[in-house]
Amino acid sequence: MSRQPTLLSKRCAFAIMAKASEPGRVKTRLVPPLSMEDAATLNTCFLADVSQNILTAADSVPIDGYVAYATTGSEAFFRANLAPAMRLLPPREMGLGQSLHHASADLLAAGYGAVCLVNSDSPTLPTEILVETARILLDEPDRVVLGPCDDGGYYLIGMARFQARLFEGIAWSTDRVFAQTLERAAEIGVDVARMPQWYDVDDAASLARLEAELRGHGAPAALRPFRAPRSRAYLCPGDASSAAASPHLEPQGATGVSREARPA
Repeated sequence: MSRQPTLLSKRCAFAIMAKASEPGRVKTRLVPPLSMEDAATLNTCFLADVSQNILTAADSVPIDGYVAYATTGSEAFFRANLAPAMRLLPPREMGLGQSLHHASADLLAAGYGAVCLVNSDSPTLPTEILVETARILLDEPDRVVLGPCDDGGYYLIGMARFQARLFEGIAWSTDRVFAQTLERAAEIGVDVARMPQWYDVDDAASLARLEAELRGHGAPAALRPFRAPRSRAYLCPGDASSAAASPHLEPQGATGVSREARPA
């Protein structure tokens, strides 16, 4: 699909919730088995892969990519390490809940038809999930989209109308985040479209799972994982598939996700 200019009201902004790769401040739950320096490098790889995944999805649907970065003064890091097409969204408050609140409010206020906030911990998230999320939000603006992680959190949240309540009273960074967000949606009468469950990489076990997946040794997935070339090259050096990896190696569509089959 060729990318034609469209009004912001017909586009979906995807923003990665991100931190600059400063050793000792990112991916600390991966230390050990990684060193602080290796964890910071892997954070950069994840950010590059998630960014490229969003830009790959933009080949199929009207998406603009953003980085909602956590700390003022880190702009140079993101400009140096991510694709030029990724725009920067400055922070307004510290804290995950506040950052999610402001990022969604600011992008909708800018005129976008919808916004989707994604984590920086799921480098192999299937592109078709991003594509279908954008389609749901632009076609069915009264719905909210949530992508559950297998640890009880979520890897993405999307909306076409600002819903502040979804970020209130949430026990962030716990296994109750997804369930509590569903409760908040029910309180305000908003229908939730659930995307397929995926995983985030935030401990030694999930890091081992990612490496196995990148080497082709993971359990068969119903959806095709994104190739995550930067993470693959870093975690699997010398692997034949790593050398050939390309973020646009194969087109990834939305045929594997059904919006009708996943009501809350």
